Amino acid sequence: MEVILLERVAKLGQMGDVVTVKDGFGRNYLLPQGKALRANEGNIKAFEERKAQLEARNLETKKEAEALASKLDGETFVVIRSASDGGNLYGSVTTRDAANIASEQGFSVDRKQVIIRQPIKVLGLHDVEVHLHPEVVAEIKLNVARSPEEAELQASGKSIQDVAAEEEAAAEFEIAELFDDIGGATSDDDEGGPVATPESAEDDNNA
Repeated sequence: MEVILLERVAKLGQMGDVVTVKDGFGRNYLLPQGKALRANEGNIKAFEERKAQLEARNLETKKEAEALASKLDGETFVVIRSASDGGNLYGSVTTRDAANIASEQGFSVDRKQVIIRQPIKVLGLHDVEVHLHPEVVAEIKLNVARSPEEAELQASGKSIQDVAAEEEAAAEFEIAELFDDIGGATSDDDEGGPVATPESAEDDNNA
């Protein structure tokens, strides 16, 4: 299918370009999203007549996106989820989750604008892209944790695996100290008993 792009589309082209795409991609995404028109004589003529208007609208929306990106880019959002002790989530964090959390914090973000490159199925910090405009992308982080306290630890650079290892080491140290104390107490008892002397041994023989 040949289409004429009404805006810049990544890996396809710029506004006004006539490109060939797979039929499914054109019918299910580009055309219904208003990103392209079928490249026939009538539509190409209509585009040329609307080109100045489309360019002006694109410039306006780009400026709005850049203003939002300047505030959104680099932000971190905490996502509280249930997970196993090993850090595996019971489910996953979706684009809808990311958009909802950003919106709750005052950022106007639609789930269709959110791109999660790798499925988020474990606790930790995850980078996420927000495509605010065909030419404007903001990057945010999702701090996925089981509690606000755990999120703070992760934000400081520690993972739950690090915390678990520290707790295990502390527990082993306490056990080792306990055994040292028990051993020390036994030694004290041994040292506190009667000590045989030559005189006492002689008295025992005479008895």
